[in-house]
Amino acid sequence: MRRKPNGASSIYQGADGSWHGRVTVGTKDDGTPDRRHVRGKTEAAVTKKVRQLERDRDSGTVRKAGQRWTVKTWLTHWVENIAAPSVRENTIAGYRVAVNRHLIPGLGAHRIDRLEPEHLERFYARMQANGSAPATAHQAHRTLRTALNEAVRRGHLTRNPASLAKPPRLSDDEIEPYSVAEVQRLMTAAASRRNSARWAIALALGLRQGEALGLKWADVDLDAGTLVVRRGRQRPKWRHGCAEPCGRKYGGHCPDRQPTRAATADTKSRAGRRSIGLPDELVALLRKHRDEQDQERQNAGQLWHDGGWLFATPTGEPVNPRTDYDEWKRLLKLAGLRDGRLHDARHTAATVLLILGVAERAVMGIMGWSNSAMAVRYQHLTTQVRRDIAKRVGGLLWDAPPDDDDQGAAGVRVSAA
Repeated sequence: MRRKPNGASSIYQGADGSWHGRVTVGTKDDGTPDRRHVRGKTEAAVTKKVRQLERDRDSGTVRKAGQRWTVKTWLTHWVENIAAPSVRENTIAGYRVAVNRHLIPGLGAHRIDRLEPEHLERFYARMQANGSAPATAHQAHRTLRTALNEAVRRGHLTRNPASLAKPPRLSDDEIEPYSVAEVQRLMTAAASRRNSARWAIALALGLRQGEALGLKWADVDLDAGTLVVRRGRQRPKWRHGCAEPCGRKYGGHCPDRQPTRAATADTKSRAGRRSIGLPDELVALLRKHRDEQDQERQNAGQLWHDGGWLFATPTGEPVNPRTDYDEWKRLLKLAGLRDGRLHDARHTAATVLLILGVAERAVMGIMGWSNSAMAVRYQHLTTQVRRDIAKRVGGLLWDAPPDDDDQGAAGVRVSAA
């Protein structure tokens, strides 16, 4: 028989009675041929496997040679060595919770190249049956999808089963922003509180909590009436700083605690770094706020920590996000309004811009959105918006009789009768 050329596939029966096939699918990292082996009980079975491997080779979907990753080994490697150096601290903290608390205990023994969408869907159902909220299961799904996308990109997988699996269904509750009258009541209630301008900025400009608390006086030009968002306040994280054990369980309760996280971080995206114009009324509030802070600086004396923060504690330190959240809840009660999330202030500001008819491109710049799809999430058709639309439609169709030219174009004359 003529010898087959180098690299050609081969099918033969071995001494053990089984049939074997070998297919060259590429080159290994050391330069030697990457020749894959399949086996079966019959020649027909092996021939089918060889043909499939050749099709995978020709389409570029052959799994990369080397370590056969399990869900546990891949997720552990991905979260610590791939994700951790490249994402923000809060993001990696969420990834670690999803990986270590949910994904590895539930799916860790599976090999990633044998993972099927049905495995994931049953896992999400088990999570919810064991008490996890749908949002928690959805977060686990998104984390796994991101991790396996990286495995596909590196050739360890040919397809991502998490992209095929149906994620848990999240309830799409419509958020009800505060009305203009309610915003005015909030502003009135805030006028008697410390850092009252903090809430004016949230409700008028729609800054996120971290963006508002991360502002410094250097970011504000009151004469020009502008404000620049450059950074966001991070939640503090502490470790024990005591020479001898203080007996406190958490580092944040230690009398000599030491911070392990920076007070602020740069904005997440280029769209988040933005300049915003200030209404004259807000400029006046900020001037008043500056005078009040100067008085607090004098009262604190040597206890004052001068960090240049726009909104600070009575001793000049940055405001803790938890303290800020509690103040928001107190403010709602003081104003006699329904309970709501702090982030609802951002939804309210976006909806006010919708009421005012501000152009979409300008809204994106003010809110720090990178795409217009965010408007669907944050701008809500309130009763006021619906009534305004109804009045415009009524004014067009009923208030003014159409001219002859308009009648001819429309093909019909509309009247109140």
